This record gives sequence, structure tokens and C-alpha cells, in this order.
Amino acid sequence: MDLRTRINSAMKEAMKAKEADRLSTLRLVNAAIKDREIAARGDGEDDGIGDDVVLSIMGRMVKQRQESARAYEEGGRLELAEKELAEIGVIEEFLPRQLSSEEAADAVDVAIAEVEASSIRDMGKVMAALKAKYTGQMDFGKVGPMVKERLG
Repeated sequence: MDLRTRINSAMKEAMKAKEADRLSTLRLVNAAIKDREIAARGDGEDDGIGDDVVLSIMGRMVKQRQESARAYEEGGRLELAEKELAEIGVIEEFLPRQLSSEEAADAVDVAIAEVEASSIRDMGKVMAALKAKYTGQMDFGKVGPMVKERLG
């Protein structure tokens, strides 16, 4: 079952169970996916978007909510921070398990070996290989410096 189907069935379940907060979050996810799909159609891509794009959208949504929660906590708005954290929980149900630091380091080493990277100029190839294999499983903002360190 693809990711979009899982999200839609979870929305239906949330409606039946009258889980308003969960339903609201799932609707936001669905809206973001539809927006991206419309943009893809405008670019001439008629076959829709794949799970990899959906995963990146959801990963971005989690990051946005983490930043918002941090800002709310610093501002003393704990009820809003809790709402953001609850939304993160709902979104993460659909994301694959995140790699640990050690697993990410191993994945970087494997990707460097696979693309036969030898200098910092090959960083793009390494990052492309990692994104192809681990979209939604690692934070590429943290992995980038790791790759740079190993190649530099």
C-alpha cells in the first residue's frame, strides 16, 4: 500500500473515531501533498508524485513543527508547543524509522565507496546517492557536514 493510500485510510479512521486533532494533522499532510502534485502537473509531470516526494514533504513538515515547538517553548506558550509535538507524532507514524548517528555514518561511508568519491567535488554525487536510498530516514542537514568532513 502506498503512502498516500495509508494517509487517506488513516483520515477515514480518524473521522470515524472523531479524533479531531489527528484528522486536522492528516488533512494538512494531504493538502501539502496535493499542492505538490498540482505544482508537478504544472511542470508537465502527469504521472503524479511518488512516495519519495511524499516522504520529503512529510520530513519538511516535521522539521517545521519542531522549530515551531521550540519557539513556543521559549516564548512560554507550552499549550501550543504540545500541539506541535502532537502533530509531529501523527506525521512520524508514516515516516520510516530514522537512522541513528552510527547508522547514518555507516551509510555515508557506503555511499562514498559506491560513487568512488575522492574529493569534496564529489559531495553532490554522495548526497544524491544518500537521498535516493535514505529519503525520510535521515536528516540531510546533519549528514552534509559529515560527508564534507570525510571528503575534505
